Amino acid sequence: MAVASHRCFFSHPLHLSSLSSPQPTLSLLLTPQSRNSLKIRASGGDLLGDFGARDPFPAEIASGFADKVLGNVDTEHRILIPNLSALSLAQQNCTPISPLQPPISMEDAQKLLRKVVGWRLLDEPEGLKLQCLWKVRDFKCGVELINRISNVVEVTGHFPNLHLENSNQVRAELWTASIGGLSMNDFIVATKIDEISTSDLVPKKRVWA
Repeated sequence: MAVASHRCFFSHPLHLSSLSSPQPTLSLLLTPQSRNSLKIRASGGDLLGDFGARDPFPAEIASGFADKVLGNVDTEHRILIPNLSALSLAQQNCTPISPLQPPISMEDAQKLLRKVVGWRLLDEPEGLKLQCLWKVRDFKCGVELINRISNVVEVTGHFPNLHLENSNQVRAELWTASIGGLSMNDFIVATKIDEISTSDLVPKKRVWA
């Protein structure tokens, strides 16, 4: 199935304030009668954002695939602009949390869980928590992993509970105790921890001759 992609140029720069507004998108209506003009209207987007289709590769452009695409003349093409909540969580910074702020609901936590790797939700009496487990080669590797995690999260000011269990397993748990559950800070820290290299610490796979 061929996919048509359109590159649009805006005469006015997009400001960060426009990206932080709730759920911003642009919806474009393209017709053969007016290729050089665009009718633009704003519409709502996903809570977690959507980056839309990719740009075509040079070989695809050279093949003229777009000229072969069949469709209605009034087909609506949408370019979705990600808001701040849709940007990579690892690129965001932790912010102060008010004790009056409600914790993230289970529904929203399950959506945000898709943005972190290897973490799971725990529903405990203290509230929702994030938990991740790592199997390492030995005690020394477990200590090294804890040190790496500590170095990464130190600048965030939001710290997980870290445990070295059975000499070869590291367990990390994240939650915001002041609000009795999860906040965005927990998911931000989880994504930063996800970026830590652990390939030299995990058990080596046995290769059979």
